[in-house]
Amino acid sequence: MGFEDTYRLSAHAVITNGQGEVLQLRATYGDKNWGLPGGALDPGETIHEALLRECREELGRAVRIEYLSGVYYHSVYRSHVFIFRAHFSDTGEITLSDEHSDAAYFPLEALSPVQRQRVRDCLEFNGWVHSAKF
Repeated sequence: MGFEDTYRLSAHAVITNGQGEVLQLRATYGDKNWGLPGGALDPGETIHEALLRECREELGRAVRIEYLSGVYYHSVYRSHVFIFRAHFSDTGEITLSDEHSDAAYFPLEALSPVQRQRVRDCLEFNGWVHSAKF
């Protein structure tokens, strides 16, 4: 990889409700897919700072990071994704940004295969940070 090549890093949160369902957001861009809250790191940000900022922007709520559960390479996007277990640190309603049209909680089985694996690794975390390629 050359010095001027671009490469993406992103941080995403696994947030569950009382029934163990996983929070997903529906994008207003691209394929308008459902995905975990979070997004790309800004220059100079740590992965933790990026996750806290992205959740505040996308959800209108603060989160508390519990742990980093996995780092995954996505060949389609040429990016590494950092997955964190997080919880809301405040009370209130979710207020979506312009980047998302809807928020909903889904059972693990309803997630896409890639999301299901990343979330399962997170929810079954045993102290060992997972790593995989998709």
